[in-house]
Amino acid sequence: MSDGAGTAWRVPLAAAVLLGGALTGCADGAEPGGAGASAGGTATSAGVASSAGVARSGGRVGADGSACPLPVAFDVAAGWKAKAVDRAGLGNSAEAGELADALLKQGPVTAVCEIDAKPAGNIGFLRVYTAGPTAGDARTVLRAFVAAEGSVSRVTYRAFESGGLSGVEADYLVTDKLLEEKAKKSAVAVTTPKGPVVLHLGGLDTGEHDEMLPAYELAKRTLRAT
Repeated sequence: MSDGAGTAWRVPLAAAVLLGGALTGCADGAEPGGAGASAGGTATSAGVASSAGVARSGGRVGADGSACPLPVAFDVAAGWKAKAVDRAGLGNSAEAGELADALLKQGPVTAVCEIDAKPAGNIGFLRVYTAGPTAGDARTVLRAFVAAEGSVSRVTYRAFESGGLSGVEADYLVTDKLLEEKAKKSAVAVTTPKGPVVLHLGGLDTGEHDEMLPAYELAKRTLRAT
């Protein structure tokens, strides 16, 4: 992928193009919620209010029957397109398994859903990663996830709560060694009975990241266990 959202997605462009169809399932779009769907609920990040604002909702994902059945559910910004990640679509060979791990795993978690911002006019994704109940608590998982990004700096962690879920949120910079540029990234990890869940916002660059923050804020504020 070309948005720089972690080493697990940094693959040659030709391979990404060839595998694009295999990495996502056939279920597209968020669960219908309408333009007026609620962004209710509260989220706290060490008591610091976000200045990014909150995007208008275009529906929800996470529940059974939605584009991505997940341990959590949250609102998706209007215009963004959700797709479930289909690991089986890469094949059953040992080579396919290794490729799937390279593409989908980051630290202790594996990508299961990606919500594409391109239909709404931005280059980037909100991706959802999950792991089993034995993977560790939210802080342990998020620290390992961030470390797996590679060249990371200026990491800040803070407590996070939303909809009865608790966890940890992080903001940080990732350096693209090829382009010699730094880009902002954001991620939040919560603990659920089914295991930890990580929501990660990655964009082409810092400008794209900042423009997509309202969609990230919407997801955080409406996050609930399924």
